Amino acid sequence: MMSSAQIEIQLIASLVAIACAIPGTFLVLRKMAMISDAISHSILPGIVVGFFITQDLNSPLLILLAALTGVITVVLVEYIQKTGLVKEDTAIGLVFPVLFSIGVLMIAKKANDVHLDIDAVLVGELALAPFDRLLISGADVGPKSLWIIGGILIITIVLLIAFFKELKLSTFDKGLAASLGFSPAIIHYGLMSVSSITTVGAFDAVGAILVVALMIAPAATAYLLTKDLKKMLMLSIVFGVFSAISGYWLAHKLDGSIAGSITTMLGVLFLIVYLFAPSKGIIAVLYREKQQRTEVSLLTFLLHLKNHDEERERHVNHLNEHINWQKVRSKTVLELALKNNMILIENNIVSLTPKGDEFTTQAIDYIITNEDAQIEDMKDDFFLFRG
Repeated sequence: MMSSAQIEIQLIASLVAIACAIPGTFLVLRKMAMISDAISHSILPGIVVGFFITQDLNSPLLILLAALTGVITVVLVEYIQKTGLVKEDTAIGLVFPVLFSIGVLMIAKKANDVHLDIDAVLVGELALAPFDRLLISGADVGPKSLWIIGGILIITIVLLIAFFKELKLSTFDKGLAASLGFSPAIIHYGLMSVSSITTVGAFDAVGAILVVALMIAPAATAYLLTKDLKKMLMLSIVFGVFSAISGYWLAHKLDGSIAGSITTMLGVLFLIVYLFAPSKGIIAVLYREKQQRTEVSLLTFLLHLKNHDEERERHVNHLNEHINWQKVRSKTVLELALKNNMILIENNIVSLTPKGDEFTTQAIDYIITNEDAQIEDMKDDFFLFRG
């Protein structure tokens, strides 16, 4: 039987995962994954300045100023990048350490006696989230983190629904978005603002490291499985929530860090998909490359038969003796050609069938004309082993 604290921890982790997966999907598609890491660190000065103004760690002003610092980070990175002197990754590496260091110095100088701990901000501790309660008129309504991240998630979902078309257009075709009257710049900075606010909202519960992991890893995993934006969003959310819950129970079993366990599960999930994804996975890619090499070998063999009438050149042993193929490769090519009815073998002499002759004639024509469309038609017509 789970305790209320266990339920609350898993609920908070799941809401953070969903809230991070939505902007994270667009960051991955826009090739801006590392900007989330920059934002997660550089918003520290905004939090500190907000505390100096309000003297209250729970003030909404902290979130607003941190979000503003996140947007400033993006503006500075883009400004440095547009000079053409350095690339985006270098610009990120220049901006966020400076802003983060400013925040650290401000804490060390002005807030040493305040519970604004650097390690807690970076690492976070979900196990402590249920103890920080929200009281309304003396009534306990649950953990503060749950309400904060829940509110941010609702705002994020509303904005996603309201601006989905604009986000999609500006992500895949900025020129078309601008011609249709959408401002890619406004959408871009809106996305950065949501990313910043989400990061700040999740800080107290999970820390910056897990926020970055939940923002990028589920989206990157989903990207390997689909090219459809809506499906990618849904898969990102599913992967994030799965990792959050399974990571919690892994930490429970190992008596270890919840944030570390969730991040580990995100890594394991990505590795599994990276290896076994049907189209983009490493194993699928290696299999396709092997098939393509076999296709080339088949084409080479058939062209050889087309160009030689003498029996000596068409003997099955010729593959090993004269073309210098290994026995395994020779057997594979022969079996493939036979399977597709492209050759006949009588008394160890190989001959082209009408289908094999037609294929070879078209292949020669393709080689001469190099018409891409023609080779695609040939693959559909002749390479039956693809399916």
